Formats: sequence, structure tokens, C-alpha cells
Amino acid sequence: MASDKGKPAEEWTQRRIQSIEVGFQVIRAMEAANGPLPLRDIAAAAGMPPSKAHLYLVSFVKEGVAFQDPVTGHYGLGRFAIQLGLSAIRQLDVVELAREELATLQRATGFATYLSLWGDRGPGIVSKVDGQRQGSLAVRLGYVLPLLTSATGQVFLTYLDESETAAVRQDEIAAAKRDHSEEIASLAPRVTTVKDIQKIVETVRRQGYAMTVNSINSSFAAIAAPVFDYSSRIVATMTVLGSDKQLSGPRKRQTLDALLTATHRLSERLGASSRGVKGKENETPPTAPKSAKAKGAAGR
Repeated sequence: MASDKGKPAEEWTQRRIQSIEVGFQVIRAMEAANGPLPLRDIAAAAGMPPSKAHLYLVSFVKEGVAFQDPVTGHYGLGRFAIQLGLSAIRQLDVVELAREELATLQRATGFATYLSLWGDRGPGIVSKVDGQRQGSLAVRLGYVLPLLTSATGQVFLTYLDESETAAVRQDEIAAAKRDHSEEIASLAPRVTTVKDIQKIVETVRRQGYAMTVNSINSSFAAIAAPVFDYSSRIVATMTVLGSDKQLSGPRKRQTLDALLTATHRLSERLGASSRGVKGKENETPPTAPKSAKAKGAAGR
């Protein structure tokens, strides 16, 4: 191996940076795998000869970034890689990270934007940026949105485990069945059956987002999309709110593109992988409960 002695400091530094980048090709090959891999497979995925990949793996094993199975000889991510990942996760705060994305989304669309987290009464708004195009409707921090009839709620309904949404779902179905007021009838159709819920979930899962028009407030529309973490679990929902007339046609498409870009970027910062999120599209949709105990709707 050629010596670095006598080479200019700038050239030596550049070679070291390139070496790190090449090494990360090996790490990414192991990260993308479902389990330990033989050397040849890692080398192929990293796009380098096995002899070169082996040199990196020896160093990574020594530092705990990788390990080698003593029986099969296969390589996988080691204890330090796990510790590093957990340390990064501990430093993440979805609300704090979302502030910049909400502001960027608001500037790109002109509409009000907000972030919601799941609570025991349903999805609650925890961060917001008011828009120039939201009219007189005010977005309130702490406001709990309906699960079944809001765009935000429908995203949580689709991607959360059924057991987590069951209680709120039962309450809202019971309330919808007994409430026949003109106010309710004049807004979006009520959700009261298994078929209603399955249709919502199938649509949201197919599209990757939810949209409601005249659902909670007359003349307003909302588009919501999920934010996932490193385990491909939904941790938040980002929503755009505006006039139903403005959130239509080409502007709707532009707004949706900006929203999905923001949620994908935020998910990536939280460690979500594209393949993990895509895998959730094949999950079985939740179903409505067989019975519902009336306790009143969560939110309005």
C-alpha cells in the first residue's frame, strides 16, 4: 500500500474523506439487509471487490460497528451501530424537528399547517403555522380532532394499530348513529359502519394521504399525511388547511406535492426507511367494532 508521507495535507485529507464514504457503502449494504450476509453479497451490494470489502469489514468488526458470525462467517451490524442508532433516536424530537418543515410548507402553499400527535382522546394539534389563505378559521393548539371525519384523524386511523384507536372509534361511531342534527347532516357523510371505515382506510393507504372537504367546518378542506419513525411506525401527522375553493385544481396538486415532500423529509430525519414505510401499505385495514358504547364524540 502506498504511503501518504510527502503528500500535501489537502490531498491526504481528501483521500481520508473518500475512504469514509466508501466504507459507508459497506455499512449501508448491511443496513439494507434482513440479517447477516456473506462477504460476497456485501461486496456486490457495495459495488466493490470482496477483497476490498473485507478490509473495511475487519476494521468495522474491530470497532464494534459490525460483527462476524463465528459459525457462518456472515457479517452484520454490531453493538456500536445499535448504540449509535439508539443515541440518535434519543436526540430526536418530532415536534422540534417539524417546526422548520411546517414553516417551509406554509411558505410554499400559503395555507395554515399543523402537526398532530396521537393521544388517548384522539389526534391533538401540538404545533402550527398560520396561513394567509385560511380565512377566519383559527387553528388552536391542543384542539383534538375527530378520528373518523377529519383528514388528520383518518391518517391515524389508517396507520395506527387498531387497538390504539378502538376506544375513540367506538365513541365516534356511537355518536354519529344517534346524532341526526341538521348541522351534522349538512357536512361530510357520517361514518357508522365497517364498510365506511374500510373504504377510508383503503383510500388513504392507496393514496398515502387523506383529504376531507366540508367535513368539520363548512367551506374548508384539509389534506393530511403521515410522519413515520425509524421503526416505520406513525408518530405524527402533518396537515394543510384552507378554503375548499382554493384547495382544488392545480393548487391542490401543488399543495399535496409540498406536503408529501415535507412529511417524507421529516420521516427520513426520524430514521424512517422508504422500504419500511412502503411495507405498511400491505397491512390489513382495521375494522369497526361489533358494538359501540356511546360516550360522545372526541373533538368536534
